Amino acid sequence: MNTKVQDIVATDLAPQVGNKGGLAVAVYSNGHAQFFDYGFADRATKRSVTPDTLFNIASVRKPFEATLVALGSVRGELRLDDLASTYVPELQGDYIRRVTIRQLVSHTSGLLLPTDHPPWPNETFTLQQFFDMLNAWTPPSGEQPGQQRIYSHAGYVLLQLVLERRYQRSIRDLIETRILKPLGMNETFVPEREEDNRAGLPPQLLRRVVQGYSDSGAAIGPPGNQQSYYDFPGTGQMFSSVRDLAIFLAASLGGEVADPQLRQALRMTQREMFRVSEKFGQSMAWETVRLDDVEVVDKPGGLNNATAYIGLVPARNLGIVLLANSGNFPHEIARYDVLPKLARLNAP
Repeated sequence: MNTKVQDIVATDLAPQVGNKGGLAVAVYSNGHAQFFDYGFADRATKRSVTPDTLFNIASVRKPFEATLVALGSVRGELRLDDLASTYVPELQGDYIRRVTIRQLVSHTSGLLLPTDHPPWPNETFTLQQFFDMLNAWTPPSGEQPGQQRIYSHAGYVLLQLVLERRYQRSIRDLIETRILKPLGMNETFVPEREEDNRAGLPPQLLRRVVQGYSDSGAAIGPPGNQQSYYDFPGTGQMFSSVRDLAIFLAASLGGEVADPQLRQALRMTQREMFRVSEKFGQSMAWETVRLDDVEVVDKPGGLNNATAYIGLVPARNLGIVLLANSGNFPHEIARYDVLPKLARLNAP
């Protein structure tokens, strides 16, 4: 084990755990992964976090859907500039009919539905209600498709539907067969939500799932809790371990990927598509951040009882995964402190 890496993680990240739950970390550098675990997967039972503990990864699911889009583009199965309405003909509104796959995958569609920002809705929406919202959408400030970056969960729900309609397969099947299995990721799952909003996982897997906690340490939901404002299949969250996500991390950094088209797609998702400011840019799901001496490509995710983060420094062939079973875990520390420190260790 690289003790310098261990010291950075222990100094910058471990103290943030407190009594809120636990944290699992994977650091990939110099061609291999190291794993660090802190705290409890479940405080009530004193079950400790391990590299194989399963966490809700929230919006870290989005790079997987972006990879499906990139892979479809590489294989000539779809085009980034195809209209979403080509695949989802229910989209009839004046605005939404002009939105493309490129704009959905890069958060430049201009969509900002009630499910995208607080105050968060109390109700859920059926598929037809989702279409009704999209068709009625008129941007309040004159936004136009492709002209601005506005982070939109709803845009990725629509992107899921585009992919499902294009391939006539569920998003779960597409992620499993096109990404997880080719990469050898056997511990990442896209379960449906059961009636109690619990992930539909077999008992042996549910026993490895964390209990989620609020940022104040209160338990929220049962282990395997899923949350969604959308009441139709495929709209919950993925579950994974840091050990499995380290495989995705390595593949995204150019590690061994048997399928050359998948390798190309993984790199394609990281290319900046929209410049937000001098410091920030938007790629396909990924964000790009220019710091003083390093450029970070990353994706955070979070719910009120889960925090996830995956960050890359492609120029140094290194990256990190954080999975915490508490809301609002300060993942920004990885972007602004940990990754730059690790990059200096890997400097030529």
